[in-house]
Amino acid sequence: MNPFPAVITLSAEEVSPFIGQRLDVFLAAALQRSRTHVQTLLKQGLVEVKPSGAKVSPNYRLKKGDAVTVQPEPVVPVDSEPSGEAIPLDILYEDEVLIALNKQPGLVVHPAAGHWSGTLVNALVHYSGSKLAQRGGPERLGIVHRLDKDTSGVMLIAKTDEAHERLSKAFADRDVKKFYRALCWGVFRRPHGECRGPIGRHPQQRKKMAVLKNAGRGRAAWTDYRVLQQGKSGAEVECALHTGRTHQIRVHLSHLGHPIWGDLLYGQKHALSDGIYPPRQMLHAARLEIAHPLTGKPLNFEAPLPEDYVSARKRLVGN
Repeated sequence: MNPFPAVITLSAEEVSPFIGQRLDVFLAAALQRSRTHVQTLLKQGLVEVKPSGAKVSPNYRLKKGDAVTVQPEPVVPVDSEPSGEAIPLDILYEDEVLIALNKQPGLVVHPAAGHWSGTLVNALVHYSGSKLAQRGGPERLGIVHRLDKDTSGVMLIAKTDEAHERLSKAFADRDVKKFYRALCWGVFRRPHGECRGPIGRHPQQRKKMAVLKNAGRGRAAWTDYRVLQQGKSGAEVECALHTGRTHQIRVHLSHLGHPIWGDLLYGQKHALSDGIYPPRQMLHAARLEIAHPLTGKPLNFEAPLPEDYVSARKRLVGN
């Protein structure tokens, strides 16, 4: 898991709804980290509660007027930057500060434990050399946002630190429009709708996220959906994200009773009558709209559907 790149401050106003809650529980939800990770931050002295400024423990109960500050985690030095690897890239757009590409399914975005090579960053180093933003650290060269390994579609890559900073701000301020295509199991009762369930770490299965009954333990999340095609066993939907939580679409669609076909983490192995089952979750980041980080010009990027998605759609909805 990557360290926080900058100081995170949670104001007294943001903390106020959670007065009386344990500090580690609050931070786990607010930072989208496990409680174990949060407790490590506390042991390292990286968490401060003001105005008291006193050393705090995991079981500290938040009080009226508390503001919480989390300092950046120490960066573990690496021997060298990721090496370039000749992995094909589908470039949708490129200029002097920005790349938009269509990430193929099965490609991990950046090096991490278990995936030190064969990543998108390795492919970008081979393609662009040193012309990538350094702001995210050596293992995240150019990376502004992420897609899951098995999710395909539009991604933005920053070539300069200035572009990286401005693009990151646009994502944080929700000045980005993101539209996904998904193949879902089951028959929708409504042709369109929304899910606004708060998302946080699953209380029992820590590798999963979940829509939480206690809104105070999760972060607000909002997904709109529209059924594009409905078949007997499943449907193709378009999802518009108003927030960007971890696994948001996967969690929300599963919560609605229509898990993404092929998603074994948030669904079951639903096979068609002929035994057909997709090799991955059928989720594709189809379109992204954003202002150019330097000129402000509106940009609209669309990523063609991958072959495995098109084949699975034909099986599921017949088109």
